[in-house]
Amino acid sequence: MRHLKAHRKLGRTTEHRVSMLRNLATSLINSREDRIVTTLPKAKELRPFVERAITLSRRAAALEGNGSEATGVHLRRQAASFFHAGNHRRATTTRRGQTPPPRSAGVAALRRLFDELGERFKDRPGGYTRIIKMGRRSGDGAELAIIELVDNARDQEARNNARKRAGKGSSKKKAAETKESATTSEEGSEE
Repeated sequence: MRHLKAHRKLGRTTEHRVSMLRNLATSLINSREDRIVTTLPKAKELRPFVERAITLSRRAAALEGNGSEATGVHLRRQAASFFHAGNHRRATTTRRGQTPPPRSAGVAALRRLFDELGERFKDRPGGYTRIIKMGRRSGDGAELAIIELVDNARDQEARNNARKRAGKGSSKKKAAETKESATTSEEGSEE
């Protein structure tokens, strides 16, 4: 029996598994399309992992009043544990002619999480991600899935197109109804 064993091991040691989830979370937050393709078990493990980080950014976006700056820093530091830290041995001064190494993707993910995604999901009480099954991979037969953030640009565009189509259809219906009512009133007046 597997009592109190809630998560998948994914065939990895604990350190490897946590590192992989941090990499996947960083990739999802930093992706331009707000989606990544991975295997289904990894996507199912990633969902609660990344949603906890988004909840922290959402709380920080809703802060107001006295002590909100300190609480915001605390929430940012808590969320930083979901991503790999920056370059530990980053040199503050470099040799002449050399550029300093860029900050890691985890720092960029943390910045996007608190600046953009916290505001986007400010009024949403949960369910920030969606998993879409894609079928099996041809090489090894692993089930693939897309994990994406909801309320992304594609979702907004699809909603706007649906509203436009619904608006056109309703205006055509109204025009048809007015024609029918006009013809019935003309027929009634002729008799």
